Amino acid sequence: MISVEGLTVEFGVKPLFHDASFVVNDRDRIALVGKNGAGKSTLLKILCGMQHPTSGVVSVQNDTTIGYLPQVMNLQDQTTVREEAQKAFADVRKIKDKLDRMNAELAARTDYESDDYLSLVERFTQEHERYMMMGAENYEAELERTLMGLGFLRSDFDRPTSEFSGGWRMRIELAKILLRKPDVLLLDEPTNHLDIESIQWLEQFLLQSANAVVLVSHDRAFINNVTNRTLEISCGQIIDYRVKYDEYVVLRKERREQQIRAYENQQKEMADMRAFIERFRYQATKAVQVQQKIKQLEKIVPIEIDEVDTSAMRLKFPPCLRSGDYPVICDEVRKDYGSHTVFDHVTMTIRRGEKVAFVGKNGEGKSTLVKCIMDEIPYTGTLKIGHNVQIGYFAQNQAQLLDESLTVYDTIEHVAKGDIRLRINDILGAFMFGGENSEKKVKVLSGGERSRLAMIRLLLEPVNLLILDEPTNHLDMPSKDVLKEAIRAFDGTAIIVSHDREFLDGLVTKVYEFGGGRVREHLGGIYDFLRDRKIESLDQLGAQPANNNKENQVAAAATPSHQSSKQNYAERKEMQKRISRAEKAVKESESKIEKMEERIRELDELLMQPEKASDMTLVTEYTSTKRCLDEESERWMTLSEELEELKGQLG
Repeated sequence: MISVEGLTVEFGVKPLFHDASFVVNDRDRIALVGKNGAGKSTLLKILCGMQHPTSGVVSVQNDTTIGYLPQVMNLQDQTTVREEAQKAFADVRKIKDKLDRMNAELAARTDYESDDYLSLVERFTQEHERYMMMGAENYEAELERTLMGLGFLRSDFDRPTSEFSGGWRMRIELAKILLRKPDVLLLDEPTNHLDIESIQWLEQFLLQSANAVVLVSHDRAFINNVTNRTLEISCGQIIDYRVKYDEYVVLRKERREQQIRAYENQQKEMADMRAFIERFRYQATKAVQVQQKIKQLEKIVPIEIDEVDTSAMRLKFPPCLRSGDYPVICDEVRKDYGSHTVFDHVTMTIRRGEKVAFVGKNGEGKSTLVKCIMDEIPYTGTLKIGHNVQIGYFAQNQAQLLDESLTVYDTIEHVAKGDIRLRINDILGAFMFGGENSEKKVKVLSGGERSRLAMIRLLLEPVNLLILDEPTNHLDMPSKDVLKEAIRAFDGTAIIVSHDREFLDGLVTKVYEFGGGRVREHLGGIYDFLRDRKIESLDQLGAQPANNNKENQVAAAATPSHQSSKQNYAERKEMQKRISRAEKAVKESESKIEKMEERIRELDELLMQPEKASDMTLVTEYTSTKRCLDEESERWMTLSEELEELKGQLG
């Protein structure tokens, strides 16, 4: 479908890649990989004809259509979502208009036996067959399926696109490209603005409906699920691995080990030649051999070793004070914007040391709850931040708070403490600020570069509660690995808002799902959560999670589920009484825990005074209170589990 021969691209002294040749065939699913700046986006632009190479040929078969999704594009604001998506069917609508005109002419004419009339009938028949082959009769249904698959609601279809954020408008552009059904799809970071459910829908679409795909993505799970071939841009070459991404990683490691051995052998051979030349340079009897060695040395082409990423580098958050046992406690938290309720009855307790994920479709309130925790916006209900909690917060707008007059290096140097100052260049390299990039002024950085710089700053600050809102959007895979390992080794508490399954896998032990104005707790990792969701029927995918509110439980009794409909009124009433007693016990336990934590804080302050440091009465009380607190915490856990079980039985 697309043939590339002898492709060379030069922007400076050193080419991005040279003499590259490969073919994109029907049903190929190609992952385009390489470090940032290697030329991945440039290659996509060349394949779609938007940019021309320095030399080489890109041949596209006749009638082959190409759809290209760039990372950034000019978006339209003058139409509704439906109208904008319908632009994908511009060709179909032209054919429909043409058919309507021909049909009207056929109906108006009466010269049924003339050659001209028969010719018109034949043209109409051919155009109608073409129209039907394009699936044109069902294009509205297909448009709706695609938009809903990418996260839009039916109620969004007639809203102006200007009401949506840039990320949602990028989804509209992606929908238009998919609806055109091009022969080759070129996708540059298509998952950057998608949530987990939309990414899964896109995976299935590409696997089942697309012809050929070439994509750039930092979502490891996505490219591994979708692709069957990997093109790597490295050392100015394009290397073709006819395997999916995970297998490519293994092969690339083997390839690099071979390169290192070949490089070492070559260096030894060159050193031997130089030694021979130096030793016999001035001996007339060895003059011929010396000249031969010099010529051989000049002809040697140095072996290059693939760029080494710094994903093996380990960062560790600086030590911080130990927080209280419960850094975040929410009780019946609610947030409204005007008449719109974002979420209601949010009740959760996050324990010290837990790493939890906030997941759900965009717009369901994940970032809003984070802002409530940060006390940036008002809310109703109770939200407590625990004792000694020091929050490190990362959101996209954090990047706008950087000092634009500083260089990248100076920005990090100002927050780095102790031995970490000796590793600033290594850290910057791990996040794609190696070499001359470290001397760039912040004011010339792109939005993505600023986000990465803000992330590095956060990694160097002493905190015990990390809140990360979409931290991986502008990170490549090695950088994500560095961040993931740092969070994994972090001994504090972490709340991570992310749609990146691979990043969350093995990192979080609890998932909070946002949807339908509710927040639902799932114990286990991200793939445990996904498995749980997949075993539910399709009509349950959009179902609202069970509520923790008594009024809603009563409302649920009025419209019982299939299971609860088998219970009579008296049984449900008794169950509600048991739930009320359990809720009361949980609250009493929480009150005891709060009082004991307060007393421990008071005892801490007293024991820090020199004259009372050895007061055995205080020491004994501290030990006893701490033991009681641990016992009560265990009791709270048991009571909470019993309460959840009762609520589950109620339905």
